[in-house]
Amino acid sequence: METQLQSIFEDVVVMMFMDTPEDERTKLISCLGAFRQYWGTLPQESHEQCVQWIVRFIHSQHSPKRISFLHDCLAMAVETSLLPPRMVCGALISSDSLEWERTQLWALTFKLIRKIIGGVDYKGVRDLLKAVLDKIQTIPTTVSSAIVQQLLAAREVVEYTLDRNACLLPAYFAVTEIRKLYPEGQLSHWLLGSLISDFVDSFRPTARINSICGRCSLLPVVNNSGAICNSWKLDPTTLRFPLRGMLPFDKDLFEPQTGLLRYVLEQPYSREMVCNMLGLNKQTLNIAQHKQRCPVLEEQLVDLVVYAMERSETEEHFDADVGGTSQLLWQHLSSQLIFFVLFQFASFPHMVLSLHQKLAGRGLIKGRDHLMWVLLQFISGSIQKNALADFLPVMKLFDLLYPEKECIPVPDINKPQSTHSFAMTCIWIHLNRKAQNDNSKLQIPIPHSLKLHHEFLQQSLRSKTLGMSDYKIALLCNAYSTNSECFTLPMGVLVETIYGNGSMRINLPGTNCMASGSVTPLPMNLLDSLTVHAKMSLIHSIATRVIKLAHAKSSIALAPALVETYSRLLVYMEIESLGIKGFISQLLPNVFKSHAWGILHTLLEMFSYRMHHIQPHYRVQLLSHLHSLAAVPQTNQNQLHLCVESTALRLITALGSSEVQPQFTRFLNDPKTVLSAESEELNRALILTLARATHVTDFFTGSDSIHGTWCKDILQTIMNFTPHNWASHTLSCFPAPLQAFFKQNNVPQESRFNLKKNVEEEYRKWKSMANENDIITHFSMQGSPPLFLCLLWKMLLETDHINQIGFRVLERIGARALVAHVRTFADFLVYEFSTSAGGQQLNKCIEILNDMVWKYNIVTLDRLILCLAMRSHEGNEAQVCYFIIQLLLLKPNDFRNRVNDFVKENAPEHWLQSDWHNKHMKKLYFEGLADQVNPPMQLQPQYLPIYFGNVCLRFLPVFDIVIHRFLELLPVSKSLETLLDHLGGLYKFHDRPVTYLYNTLHYYERHLRDRTNLKRKLVHAIMSSLKDNRTPGWCLSETYLKFGMNPREDNVWIPDDTYYCNLLNSVSPMAGKSPGPFPNCDWRFNEFPNPAAHALHVTCVELMALAVPGKDVGNALLNVVLKSQPLVPRENITAWMNAIGLVITALPEPYWIVLHDRIVSVMGSPALTSETEWAGYPFALLDFTACHQSYSEMNCSYVLALAHAVWHHSSIGQLSLIPKFLSETLKPVVQTEFQLLYVYHLVGPFLQRFQQERTRCMLEIGVAFYEMLQAVDQHCQHLSYMDPICDFLYHIKYMYTGDSVKEQVEKIIMTLRPAMKLRLRFITHSSKIETSSAAATVASTSSSTPQPPTSSLSSSSAVPSPSSSAQHAHTPI
Repeated sequence: METQLQSIFEDVVVMMFMDTPEDERTKLISCLGAFRQYWGTLPQESHEQCVQWIVRFIHSQHSPKRISFLHDCLAMAVETSLLPPRMVCGALISSDSLEWERTQLWALTFKLIRKIIGGVDYKGVRDLLKAVLDKIQTIPTTVSSAIVQQLLAAREVVEYTLDRNACLLPAYFAVTEIRKLYPEGQLSHWLLGSLISDFVDSFRPTARINSICGRCSLLPVVNNSGAICNSWKLDPTTLRFPLRGMLPFDKDLFEPQTGLLRYVLEQPYSREMVCNMLGLNKQTLNIAQHKQRCPVLEEQLVDLVVYAMERSETEEHFDADVGGTSQLLWQHLSSQLIFFVLFQFASFPHMVLSLHQKLAGRGLIKGRDHLMWVLLQFISGSIQKNALADFLPVMKLFDLLYPEKECIPVPDINKPQSTHSFAMTCIWIHLNRKAQNDNSKLQIPIPHSLKLHHEFLQQSLRSKTLGMSDYKIALLCNAYSTNSECFTLPMGVLVETIYGNGSMRINLPGTNCMASGSVTPLPMNLLDSLTVHAKMSLIHSIATRVIKLAHAKSSIALAPALVETYSRLLVYMEIESLGIKGFISQLLPNVFKSHAWGILHTLLEMFSYRMHHIQPHYRVQLLSHLHSLAAVPQTNQNQLHLCVESTALRLITALGSSEVQPQFTRFLNDPKTVLSAESEELNRALILTLARATHVTDFFTGSDSIHGTWCKDILQTIMNFTPHNWASHTLSCFPAPLQAFFKQNNVPQESRFNLKKNVEEEYRKWKSMANENDIITHFSMQGSPPLFLCLLWKMLLETDHINQIGFRVLERIGARALVAHVRTFADFLVYEFSTSAGGQQLNKCIEILNDMVWKYNIVTLDRLILCLAMRSHEGNEAQVCYFIIQLLLLKPNDFRNRVNDFVKENAPEHWLQSDWHNKHMKKLYFEGLADQVNPPMQLQPQYLPIYFGNVCLRFLPVFDIVIHRFLELLPVSKSLETLLDHLGGLYKFHDRPVTYLYNTLHYYERHLRDRTNLKRKLVHAIMSSLKDNRTPGWCLSETYLKFGMNPREDNVWIPDDTYYCNLLNSVSPMAGKSPGPFPNCDWRFNEFPNPAAHALHVTCVELMALAVPGKDVGNALLNVVLKSQPLVPRENITAWMNAIGLVITALPEPYWIVLHDRIVSVMGSPALTSETEWAGYPFALLDFTACHQSYSEMNCSYVLALAHAVWHHSSIGQLSLIPKFLSETLKPVVQTEFQLLYVYHLVGPFLQRFQQERTRCMLEIGVAFYEMLQAVDQHCQHLSYMDPICDFLYHIKYMYTGDSVKEQVEKIIMTLRPAMKLRLRFITHSSKIETSSAAATVASTSSSTPQPPTSSLSSSSAVPSPSSSAQHAHTPI
């Protein structure tokens, strides 16, 4: 090849200096002719090698005239389509001989590239641009001014490539390459001057369109289920927002978001959210190579400790013995630290050294004991498994924080804080113990200042009697937990106290039920004073003991002190692995395997009445355990069956709305495990929870079918297990897709008439059969119709007593099968009452029913009411059903009196009490019936131990359901008010009263809209039940209590702007201000995990309780920032927007949908519709932060910022209304460029979330953007901002949609004006020829875009079309 090419080119360049232009022309043509012949014979694969040889040949020349001639040859070869331009340009730039020192060669080469680059396809141009920029980088910073002129040829190539009118490649490609080479803050090469920075600046509008206004000031509410959407994700190495595309975003978006992470870390129960934000994965703990140390997280934890030290220093009431509000902060900090260090996301030695560095010279010592207490927690628990050297940096901290020369006195050990004062001494004891065990040379003598503390501990260890009256036991446990000889004594005392020693026994409720005699649990103060390590030993010892007792089948029940202490220990998140995790995955299965039903009953009771903030996956795991338990023959026993069902009901109804979907999607492969195979009531409760959850989270918003969603298999499985219908008034409250499902899957129901006939038939049999065994067999046989309770009812109605055989049949039927009898009995009662004559007969009916519950103990009240409330009666029969419920609960005094006594005598703060187990009495084994039958029977049933539950507490979850059923049926509103008056006090013992109110007001918003009295009654009943147990101001605002609680029909209270400002002010402290407006409390036992979650829920409850339509409340909330309010300071306006976003998105749709109206009115405002209204620059106008700082903001930028704050906090369900809003409401009004840009600004920043969570919506929005552009293109004569618009559309293509919407979009682009078509040609893949006609008309369409230089187009007749499929397989880059 080389010889042939040489013969073609060398002959031509010899003796060139003699040639005239005509000679050159002739040589050129003959040379090209010879080359064309040769080129034709070359195989495809040698083409590139050939071009490279030619370039090498040219670059080896020294005569400028020769080089110039050969360049002309190449140019002509390209122009006549002999050589592909991309190959030629590539070979020229990559040539090793192209160096800036050879200035002439440099200038000539770049001139040639400038001439032929127009024919290269756009991806080729991108690669060439990168290569040219790299070449330019080789030029040093100082060169002789004489050669600059020639070097500038390279700059011209870059300039031409970046020329938007030449349109050689999408400018978006160019900016991506440039930003890779010159990241934010780095200057481009001097040769390029301001060319690059100007070009990058032209992308600032596009970056702004993709940015959420004030994003850095938006903060979430940390709920334990977490604001787990993608809005809050950060990069785990830099803490920056994960921004899409290499765009020049505003500087603050590139900053590490330490404020956000710090804020989340400060909240109790936030660790799940922190892991979610930073993408930290706990599962990788066991894999050594996956240690995910996260230095940024480490640094924030250290800063938090420093902050706590500062707080302790400045707190006026800070007393080392009592602790102040910073006490809660320290408690929370130690929990966070243990979690993150334990899972190796943070390194202990690094943190201690960093702390030392940050505290050095600060003189902060008031909080030093607390700090050492926090460090002791970790040290005592992990020193045995890690190297001593990891812990020695703590001694550096000691030298810094304990500068005393004299001994520190021993604190008063009757106060819990004394354990903190001893923390440093305990640390020293652990370090020393480790050093001795390792035979290390690193033993440190006890520092002089700690001598007295050390001596005191040594002395206490020698005393053989340890009392529980002070904190000596805790001190010894903390100091010696790694030294088994010394640890056994104090731990033994603790354990003995709660196990109950030997012979003492006490009676538990029911017959034959004895328990070990220890009744006083360990107080919370004492448990708080133990280190995590000591608590782990204690809980381990308890769990082992329980398993041992279960194996031994002991007839003596667990001591109440043991059960209550164990429940209290389960509150500590730091000991989760031995705590709740061990409880569910080891203790329960072991106890079940041992068939220790008494202990199993106890554990379920604990879970029902004593657990707080248990993570949802544990709760759902327990639910699936319970369903499998229910199927075991041994649980077919009245008390245990009732307990399993009650616990399952509590678990189902207590699921948080945002927990339902993530938890149930884990079981999609086998939905059977979380559903009940036989209990229709539990499955109905699950469907009601599902309906509520999907409504509150707006999961189904915008869709009309459950097809393709996670609910479908679950509902289908439920219908296979327990087919059932829903009453129309209940169904009408379901989200539309669920309604459609149940209408399609209608189940035929037995007619009431048939039921009556069957009961009569069976009753005749009962009366006519003589043989006792036959009767018992017939009525208790499996598969016989479940009508026995109906028969007992008829017996009582007719004869007023039941004989022994009836009792025997009940015993034989068994607890599990009896549920079906209760169901038919519930239907039968409705039939009986519907046809009863009223008056005397009615009284007789209700008396009998009451006797069946209270006198004969045939069925428990809570089961009967649950069955009645869950039947699907329509119209009149539904009213009768609810009438029976009301009579059962209120007519006889039995239940009412129990509730009143229970409420009067008890307080819900179980963690502060020590005698709860004395509070109950119930009969569950038909005892009353046994006494009443003739002759009476002697019954001695073996009761399972009852510590916490009773009929009042068991009735609470049923009452929740009853209230909802009554709300659905308009005619029974008055009855509901009566129920609330008499039984509302029970809500004092509800685990989640505010959440229940919030869910109820949210879910039934449509039903309660016009029933303001009932709404107020509901809020009043539930909130006032708690007034004695909560500090004033814990929930509703004073203004509301004063004006909103008074029923004034004629003169409804309409709150003013001030009210809404004050109310939001209580939520905006979540944005940093502390302490909040609500009283501080121990969040471990609170309904909510942290102050912000509490503030948000109580605020929403109050807003929904107002007698004002949702639309008006929504508008009033928006006006807090959209109108000028004296109470809203300008400087933290984004914190207020954040508060509005949080509150309004947590309210039902009518409240937040008003934002759409505001957007529509802005779209029609003169600022956006008339092009002559103002001469501004739209991107400056829409930059809220800059406008706000310069006092030049307008209404449209306020609405934009507020919409961003609201949508940033929205669930994906709420956001999924945006595509419809765009296409149906905004598209028809968009006509001007400003309107179009406003819409892009509004929706642009949320495409990333749509892509991650609902791709369908993203594609619809993508198409809507083009359709709006089409409308603007047709309406406007002149377009000033074509480039930013096109840049944004390319951004969408390459970052989000790829080719998914290509088909719809191409049709639209083909209808646009030529200049626009030219710019968007890489989306349609049309060649320049198709758009070159555009070039001719560009000048006339857009004065802002001069006509592209024609040099590259002069020969474009031969330019190959850049549309071969290989070059354009588009996936997002």
